[in-house]
Amino acid sequence: MNKKNKLIILILIILVFASITLNIFVGSADIKFIDAVKLLFSGSDGSPEYMIIHTIRLPRALLSAILGGALALSGYLLQTYFENPLAGPFVLGISSGAKTFVALYLVFLAARIGFSSSILLVLSSFIGAMLTTFVLILIARKVKNMETLLIAGVMIGYITTAITDLIVTFASDSNIVNLRDWSKGSFSGAKLSDVKICFVMTIILLILSILLVKPIGALRLGESYAFSMGVNVKALRIGVILISSLLSAEVVAYAGPISFVGIAVPCLIRLIMKTDRPSIMIPCSLLLGSAFVGFSDLIARAAFAPVEMNISTVTAIFGAPVVIFMLLRRKH
Repeated sequence: MNKKNKLIILILIILVFASITLNIFVGSADIKFIDAVKLLFSGSDGSPEYMIIHTIRLPRALLSAILGGALALSGYLLQTYFENPLAGPFVLGISSGAKTFVALYLVFLAARIGFSSSILLVLSSFIGAMLTTFVLILIARKVKNMETLLIAGVMIGYITTAITDLIVTFASDSNIVNLRDWSKGSFSGAKLSDVKICFVMTIILLILSILLVKPIGALRLGESYAFSMGVNVKALRIGVILISSLLSAEVVAYAGPISFVGIAVPCLIRLIMKTDRPSIMIPCSLLLGSAFVGFSDLIARAAFAPVEMNISTVTAIFGAPVVIFMLLRRKH
C-alpha cells in the first residue's frame, strides 16, 4: 500500500471519529460543549442533559457509524458476487425484502408473544434478505444484462415495500405503528444494547470478509483462474452472499432500509483509491460507509430541528447522483 492510500485511510478514520463526535455534541437540546464533554465522561447524575447524551445521542452516534460501515461492506460484497459495481442491497430490493419480513415478525409474532427478541429480529430480516437474494440469483441466471437485473431488483423492492405498507397500515398496537418511521430508515430510539449486538456482529462479519480477501482477488481475475489457484468458487460465492445478506439484515433489523449507501460508497472508494483490490476496498468501504451514514444522520436530525428527516432522504440526496454518474460512465 503506497503513502497516498495510507493517507486516505487516515483521513477516513478521522472522518469516522468526527461524525461520531459531532453526533454526540450537536443537537436540538442546548448543551454547551464543555458541559457535554463532562457529562460524557462522568457518572450518572440523573439530569436531563446526562440522559440526552448517554441514552439518546451516544447510542445513535455509535449505531449509525457501525451500521453505515456494515451497509457499505454489504454493498461491496454484492458487487463482487454479481461482478458489477451497480449492485447494492437497496437498489436490488434486498433491503426491502428484509424489511417486509421484519414487519411480519413484529406484527404477527412479536405482538402475539408480547416481546421482541433481537436474535429473532435479525433472523427474520436475514430470511427476508436471503429469499430476495435467491430470487435475484435466479433472475441473474436468465438475464446477462445488469441493467435488466437492476430493474428487476427495483420491481422486487416496490412489491415488498407495498406489502410492508399494507402490514403497517393494519397494525393497531401503538408500538407497531412506529414502524412507519422505521420502514423509511431511522436511528431514532437506538439503545446501547443494540450497539453492542451490532458491533459484535459487524466485527465477526468483517473478519470473515478479510479472510476471503485472497479468494475474492483471485475470482476478480476470472473463475478459471480462481479454480487454478485452488479456490472453491461455489463455496466462495455462497460465503460472500451469506456475509452480505447478514450485514444487510442487521442494518434493516435495527435501522430500517437505508438507500444508496451500499452502492454509492464502494463506487466512491474505487474512484478515490483508483483500485478494486479487496484488501483496500473492504476496510475503506467500511470506513467511508461509517462516516457517510454518520454525517447523513447528523443532517437528518439537526438540519431542520426539531423536525427530523428520514435517514434515507439524506443518503438518497448524496448517494443517488453517484449511481447516476456510474450509469453514465458505463454507457460511455
